[in-house]
Amino acid sequence: MNNFEYSPPKNTPVKADELLNDLKRVAEHLKTNILSMKLYSQHGKYDVTNLSKRFGTWNDALRAADLKPANICNYSDEELFENILNIWQHKGKQPVRRDLSIHPSKLSQTPYNRRFKSWAHALQAFIEYANIKDISNSLKNQLVIGNVKNANRDPSLRLRFRVLKRDSFSCKQCGASPAKNIGIELHVDHIRPWSKGGETTLENLQTLCQNCNLGKSNLE
Repeated sequence: MNNFEYSPPKNTPVKADELLNDLKRVAEHLKTNILSMKLYSQHGKYDVTNLSKRFGTWNDALRAADLKPANICNYSDEELFENILNIWQHKGKQPVRRDLSIHPSKLSQTPYNRRFKSWAHALQAFIEYANIKDISNSLKNQLVIGNVKNANRDPSLRLRFRVLKRDSFSCKQCGASPAKNIGIELHVDHIRPWSKGGETTLENLQTLCQNCNLGKSNLE
């Protein structure tokens, strides 16, 4: 016969260190340093009101745990779009609103509603942004100052999205995809290495998983 066990309610007072340790545990489990109250409520051990009361506000509790607040008001469009790209890459297809509440999203729906009025409008804005051709890349980075090529080594967010989407969010060498293989991380790689004169253009970029990219090094 099993014995009864006492389970304290979530709002039972606990030590500050225990609260902070659980915040860090959830952040580590979700592999993020940005936590919303909703995410913590889904995975945390304690009630969010416990943390807010103990540290003053929810954001103060996060800062005490060396984490970042999830409800910052001044996210740039680039940061909002970067989060969309991360989700899209992880799923291998267009994200939906509920994806904002699970890994790998680092932002909730709130900043998207604040900036674009709705999640649907945010997605439309991202797609419009991604479809604008980079000036530097449309000129194939051929601007020259003296003998120095005036170009960026790292592709822009919109160029990364175009490469990943063209390659079906899968490694061009082994076919691995985050949507099908747990733990896969995709990189956008120069086919002809930058160190050997390769340019940051759509034609000279490809999608590789981390293992294939590290194995390739600076080889063509």
